[in-house]
Amino acid sequence: MRIIINNSSMQPIYEQIVEQIKGMVLDGSLKAQTMLPSVRALSKELKISALTVKKAYDHLEQAGFVVTVHGKGSFVAGISGGLILEEQKKEVEADLEMAIRKGRSCHMTDQEIRELFNLIMEDL
Repeated sequence: MRIIINNSSMQPIYEQIVEQIKGMVLDGSLKAQTMLPSVRALSKELKISALTVKKAYDHLEQAGFVVTVHGKGSFVAGISGGLILEEQKKEVEADLEMAIRKGRSCHMTDQEIRELFNLIMEDL
């Protein structure tokens, strides 16, 4: 499993790990029941605190992407279509929010942004 940490990013390291593992699960490069590296092994590989990796794994478990079996390790959970759809919706929502913020920073009115959105939707 290849995870790249950007130490100069404003995004916390545990979030970088969460996002990359989620991405690998969603794109199918990490299959259900695949064992993740142990907290110690991944922290050693990434040269970060084991607590940071543990926090990332805990977030992944809370989101339903990982199942941890005490004494055995953490495994990729069987992902339902609903969870995948929800994650995809979150990504689209974040992209739309960013586009709206950019439009507003360019002094566009909400009506102008809506008109532009509708125009683009018609062309697709």
